[in-house]
Amino acid sequence: MSADSFETVNPTPEPLAMGVGLSDPSMAHGRRQMLDMVNRLHNTGVQVDIDLPQIAVIGNQSAGKSSLIESISGITLPRAAGTCTRCPTECRLSRSTSPWKCIVELRYITDKNGQPLGQARTERFGDPVADKSEVEDRIRRAQRAILNPSTSSKSFLGDDNEDDMNELSFSNNYISLQISGPEMADLSFVDLPGLIASVGRDGNERDIEMVKALVTSYISKPSCVVLLTVACETDFENQGAHHLAKQYDPEGKRTVGVLTKPDRIPNGEEENWLPLIRNELEALEHHWFCVKQPSSQELKQGITWAEARAAENDFFSLKAPWCDLSALHQKYLRTTNLIDKLSLILSDLISKRLPEIQIELERSVQKTQSALQKLPKQPSSDAVGEVAGMLAVFVEELNRIVEGVPKADGLIQSIRPAQQEFRHSIFNTAPDFSPLESTDNITPRESLYGDQEDAISIGPTTTFGRTIYVDEVHKCAEDARARELPGNSPFSVQLSFIQEFTTRWEDPAQTLCVAVHATLSEHLKALVTKHFLGYGQGGLEQRMKSAFHPLGNGHWLTTDRILVQERLQRCTAATQALISKLVALEEPGPLTLNNHYLSDYKEKYLTRYRAAREKKTNSEFTSTIQNHRRKSSYASEITEILSHLATMGLRDVKAADLTKLLPTDEMEPALHIMADVRAYFQVAYKRVTDIVPLAIDHELVRGVARGLLPILYNGLGIGGADGVRICREFAQEGSDVAAMREELLNKMERLQVARQELVQVEI
Repeated sequence: MSADSFETVNPTPEPLAMGVGLSDPSMAHGRRQMLDMVNRLHNTGVQVDIDLPQIAVIGNQSAGKSSLIESISGITLPRAAGTCTRCPTECRLSRSTSPWKCIVELRYITDKNGQPLGQARTERFGDPVADKSEVEDRIRRAQRAILNPSTSSKSFLGDDNEDDMNELSFSNNYISLQISGPEMADLSFVDLPGLIASVGRDGNERDIEMVKALVTSYISKPSCVVLLTVACETDFENQGAHHLAKQYDPEGKRTVGVLTKPDRIPNGEEENWLPLIRNELEALEHHWFCVKQPSSQELKQGITWAEARAAENDFFSLKAPWCDLSALHQKYLRTTNLIDKLSLILSDLISKRLPEIQIELERSVQKTQSALQKLPKQPSSDAVGEVAGMLAVFVEELNRIVEGVPKADGLIQSIRPAQQEFRHSIFNTAPDFSPLESTDNITPRESLYGDQEDAISIGPTTTFGRTIYVDEVHKCAEDARARELPGNSPFSVQLSFIQEFTTRWEDPAQTLCVAVHATLSEHLKALVTKHFLGYGQGGLEQRMKSAFHPLGNGHWLTTDRILVQERLQRCTAATQALISKLVALEEPGPLTLNNHYLSDYKEKYLTRYRAAREKKTNSEFTSTIQNHRRKSSYASEITEILSHLATMGLRDVKAADLTKLLPTDEMEPALHIMADVRAYFQVAYKRVTDIVPLAIDHELVRGVARGLLPILYNGLGIGGADGVRICREFAQEGSDVAAMREELLNKMERLQVARQELVQVEI
């Protein structure tokens, strides 16, 4: 059937020739609008993302698909021996008041290696065709272009050498025919390669599975109407297309069966096919149809579309057993009835699917937007400015953190427990002086003070190492005395006790520094992750994070002289050196200008040491004096003594002063030594527990952020001659992220265009 034969329809056409398929003028305007909308949605390529209604024509090789499509579309498809269709051919028919034309496009959904593309690529193949007789040749050339992806498609527009071997035997890429004209249908369908039963001379086993997978990719979609062609000249059970359609539409709800070539049924076997027409065998919801297309000889003679339909009508009206079918089943015979049914099925499906498509489209847009938001921020065209801005924000937040933020897990709050531990460690080095002799063996220990830090313990070993009894101090003083008068001892005694605790302050101080470093390092890691995670391929984050590799014992790994790593290491080293110096200042000997504080503590300790000894050696007399105001056997006597002393002129004497009548304590010089040392410990303890944390805060905590931004600029080299290149390398996305971003952006573009098309129709 020649292409221009369709133009020779009678001036006054019969009803079946007034329109092809959905171009029937009687179709409601609203329904036609919906059909136009689906065609426009197909043009956007959104069928990759949304299940759009479509008719897919499938069948085995030589099942009569091409003739059937010619009857529906009014165009002539290429014909040759063997398999003609080697790639999908999409027909988008649209009715137009403009003259007939056909636009041929190549649609690429895979690259030349067969790998899926992020977004389908469309290429116009030549100028629009205005003469129907040229369509068959243009389609043949387009198919060669699809099957030879390594060659420019334009070369096939003028190349007439069809004997050259194709690169591919089949392809998922397809030809799109956009045909419009006054007599055209508003219909979309796709002609798929015929399923291969056996491999030909030029094929291979892979072709069988490739064609099957290609057909499956279409018919597996719920909104695909499967137009299943079955040739009556071949045994029904041997036609694989039927089995494949049944696999994906087991209940037969969206399959339309078409029996072709009924004129080639061997005599006497026609009855074998009638159960299908009656829907008694392999029942389908939309039934089985039977059509008869022109023979090869009739095609060569240029039979018209109307003549072909008339011949078909004569065949089914006059040929038994077809003519014997009831009127109920006669409507499942003839191409016109099939076209009407397809029109109705597709229209109803579109009417049902459009509201669902709108919902699915919005969901897909939201899901795609969410996926894009989860990707790392897209690199800026100004990589230097972007990196510089990120560093500035990073340093700004670091400064805020080291200054202190009001939250429980802030840096300063996290450091505080280590500071308290340091304070306790220093306090626990206090000398444990006992004003009693070692032979007294007083147990259990008694606290003479309520305040822990002012406590003087009497008893055995403390965390200092041991309890130092007054007789031991006395012996040390006596042993050290050289030219000093009796009762006097050299200052070296106090100095030896003072050095015994000050030399133990280095380790707790350095332990505090290590603890602060570890805490600061963790906060810096989290901050680097927050600001640089996912940027580019992670190079900038890695350069920043390489700073944090503690080796222990106050040492850190240096792998590169860059960034926070070197800054943190230098600040830590400077802090450790400063701590050593501050502690060393305490070791040579005592020094303080806080004389009042020292004197006050010495008096307090001396008084309490004396009271402890008096309680032990003169407990009855001391107790009597302390309780003279209470009712006791000696209360009146003590009052009388104080009265007599007042008469003698000693009016200011109090009961407690009577203890001075006791004999002089031979341990008094030792008590003075103990009070001197213990008082100085309080002075030095409070000084060192302030100055060491202050030094760590200044040199390490605040120090790591001080002047950091220029260090980062110089360390990264972004301010140098290679700054642009370096920043571009930092900003460059990984191939996986870039590919994902491109795919999502392409998808979003398709969805947005489809959304704009969809809002133009009232659903």
